[in-house]
Amino acid sequence: MITGGCLCGAIRYQIQGEPIVTRVCWCRLCQKLGAGSGTVNVAFHSADVEMTGTLTEFVSTADSGTVLHRGFCPVCGTPITSQAATRRHMLFFRAGTLDDPEIAKPEITIWTSAAPSWACIAADIPRLEAQPPPAG
Repeated sequence: MITGGCLCGAIRYQIQGEPIVTRVCWCRLCQKLGAGSGTVNVAFHSADVEMTGTLTEFVSTADSGTVLHRGFCPVCGTPITSQAATRRHMLFFRAGTLDDPEIAKPEITIWTSAAPSWACIAADIPRLEAQPPPAG
């Protein structure tokens, strides 16, 4: 079982399944979510997730044009989830919220075209300049 939660503990989650994909994203929206860095996002099947606490949701349109529902803790503000309106069967979690971040080794870095010149982008994993095809 995979577990995680926010900084203050108001939100906790348990996931029964294995990750579908883990990506580092450097789109401008993720840079804002990451306070200047890219974000590391781990996808799971939504049906495998149980959550305690209530997320506050922010809806926005990603650089890819996809409408995203982003969940964060209303107490401490920790960004926790994102979910595409067109792919409700998948739920992405910010890797930093996992109790064991070792399960979140990135498989690809996306939106490298939007990364600043000083971005630390791993040379040993594939890169895409924009959005990859949908996972899972």
